[in-house]
Amino acid sequence: MGSTIQKDLLRSLPSVGELLASARAAAWLQQQPQTLVADCLRAAVDQLRQQILNDGGGRCGPQHVNADAVLDRAELELKQRTQPRLRAAINATGIILHTGLGRAVLPGCVVESMAAELDGYVTLAVDRQSGLRINRDQMVEPLLCELTGAEAATVVNNNAAATMLVLTALAAGREVIVSRGELIEIGGAFRLPDVMAQSGAQMVEVGTTNRTHLRDYESAITEQTALLFRAHPSNFRIIGFSSAVPVPELAELAHARKLVLVDDLGAGALIGLEHFGLPHEPTMAESIAAGADVALASADKLIGAGQGGIIVGKRGLIEKIRKHPLARAFRADKTCLMAMERTLPLFRDIERLKRDHPLYRMLATPMSELNHRAEALAAQLKQVAPAAEVQVSDDVGYLGSGSLPTEALPTRVVTIRSANLKADPLAKALRLDETCVFTRLAGDAVVMDMRTITDAQIELIAAAVARVLSM
Repeated sequence: MGSTIQKDLLRSLPSVGELLASARAAAWLQQQPQTLVADCLRAAVDQLRQQILNDGGGRCGPQHVNADAVLDRAELELKQRTQPRLRAAINATGIILHTGLGRAVLPGCVVESMAAELDGYVTLAVDRQSGLRINRDQMVEPLLCELTGAEAATVVNNNAAATMLVLTALAAGREVIVSRGELIEIGGAFRLPDVMAQSGAQMVEVGTTNRTHLRDYESAITEQTALLFRAHPSNFRIIGFSSAVPVPELAELAHARKLVLVDDLGAGALIGLEHFGLPHEPTMAESIAAGADVALASADKLIGAGQGGIIVGKRGLIEKIRKHPLARAFRADKTCLMAMERTLPLFRDIERLKRDHPLYRMLATPMSELNHRAEALAAQLKQVAPAAEVQVSDDVGYLGSGSLPTEALPTRVVTIRSANLKADPLAKALRLDETCVFTRLAGDAVVMDMRTITDAQIELIAAAVARVLSM
């Protein structure tokens, strides 16, 4: 581009003041503060100025440098800055408890119940009978005790906080015995040894990576020992020549030596997963019945409520944990407790759980229904994207979030290949589409898993694909 033309284009750029006086900017100012609108206009002018300066091929002409062009850019900038980043998404990955997508989906009946009551004050920490203040977790304590058989329960904001709080309250300055095979690291570089160190407890490792015996715990007990700690392996499994000490044996040893047994169950099963054709996962009720003094679990995995850490166990221990100063720092908020109180009753009836809880509905969906869903989506994709290659096939998905990491879930998937758009940019475009569709990749294809989508989302996915491939 010649320097004279370039200078003319730069001179023709409208000023921010002129743009603020336009009808479009006036409409934006009805909803947004002037500082933000002006900043977006300024950014749009700067973008266009940079484009003119970098245009060595002469592709930027007078038709591209005018007020409307700048306002178009500013509108996109304003939309990006004001749109919530935490928003609804379609999970077509086949990972049911997808950590990046919020883990378990809240039951619709829970969301409707909360929406009807969250636009005002709620009885978070007050007893209606007496009018006096109470511990906020007492709202869900009766349900947790009913479902686990524990004497008492408390709730914090996640299971990592539950682990830290329990260790600090019950073992700070003393020894905690744990098997080497349970010194786990889970997502976000969360390491059990690091939590032990932060709690002030002194970790004592026993056994080996693959085999730990009761005698290993017994020989490690000293006068400084406070508790025995058992950690669920979460997102890994040791198979082959391995052994671990069952909870009843650990409980018998702990109680004979006047120690506390803490069982961290990780995902927090409240019912047997064998009802859904999966291997049995130890439940919180089984842990308490087997003699654990305190059991911990996440609330947003197999329980499928909002994020939270559940602590159940002996009343005296729970009261000690509840009264520790860290309990206030880790306490759950009203949305967590409301979601939990409304989700827990579903576990009283397995048939209702399959019907009303999205996690268990997905697990219970038969292959015939998944195939029907896949064929319906494939038909719509072939209609809106006739040039693309669309196929239906068998595949596997996973529960996710450290739950049953080696257990594949049979499923049906729809794969799509486009000659005009490779798999990776196609998947990215679907994520950035207004519908926000998350998929997975397999070679040169984008894969959409039917187990984690609903029938109502089929049309939305097809429309998103149509928009993306038409660009």
